[in-house]
Amino acid sequence: MPELPEVETVVRGLQGILPGRRIAELRPGKINVVKDPAKLADHLPGSLLIAVRRHGKFLYIELEPLARENSRFHLLIHLGMTGQLTVAAANEPIAPHTHAFFMLDDGRELRYRDARRFGRVMIVLESQRAEMLGKLGVDPLEASAEQFREQVADRRARIKALLMDQHVFRGMGNIYTDESLWRARIHPARLGANLNAAEIARLRKAVVHVLEEAIRLRGSSVSDYVDAEGQRGEFQFRHRVYQREGKNCSRCGAKIRRVIVAGRSSYFCPRCQRAPRGKKKARRVS
Repeated sequence: MPELPEVETVVRGLQGILPGRRIAELRPGKINVVKDPAKLADHLPGSLLIAVRRHGKFLYIELEPLARENSRFHLLIHLGMTGQLTVAAANEPIAPHTHAFFMLDDGRELRYRDARRFGRVMIVLESQRAEMLGKLGVDPLEASAEQFREQVADRRARIKALLMDQHVFRGMGNIYTDESLWRARIHPARLGANLNAAEIARLRKAVVHVLEEAIRLRGSSVSDYVDAEGQRGEFQFRHRVYQREGKNCSRCGAKIRRVIVAGRSSYFCPRCQRAPRGKKKARRVS
């Protein structure tokens, strides 16, 4: 699933293309991906694209309607597990599983493709966007040291689950959680309440470093993800633990292991990331 760095990469790519353009026409596809296509068809044609922004794993496009007396609204998009949002010339071949076409006034198209169709495309008023996204947690790239500590300290949940809980930290997922925990030398099954101040500070630094590096390298293309121009990311070549079970840790040489933590596969180094003592251990996957 595209996580914060992938969505941020797409947003930055689209921000350099879309603002100032108008949507000339909309051709929606699968109804279970495009929510209320009739509403989109009524509101989008003629609207001016103002800006492209990210909120956690969501991206939204600010739109100004053609009839200026109407309220400003947003095109809200979640890429799900396999969603892609790219800009292409109208005459370029159409990839399978492309479910929505937003034709622009310069002859290009903004295309939404989603093989597994877990993503969502919808139109919302500005006030509705704030209501829908306001329940999500803090952005790990924006959280101060104190805000980050407050989200972790005294919580009786495993740190892997806390980092991936979108109501705690919006945007984190399996890849960047495992990579951050490895860099911070913290086992994924540790409880947030059992981390000391130095460990929490080290974890925050690792999270920020991993996310910023991944954004610089345009995300991780381990499955379907591509950026706004259809190009693959490169951070997958910098992974130190994610999907590296059985390979040597680049820091100490121990074999990377995989266990189930909070219902998700978790990759870690058993030497660099010591398991918590005195508690039930996470289930190891054979």
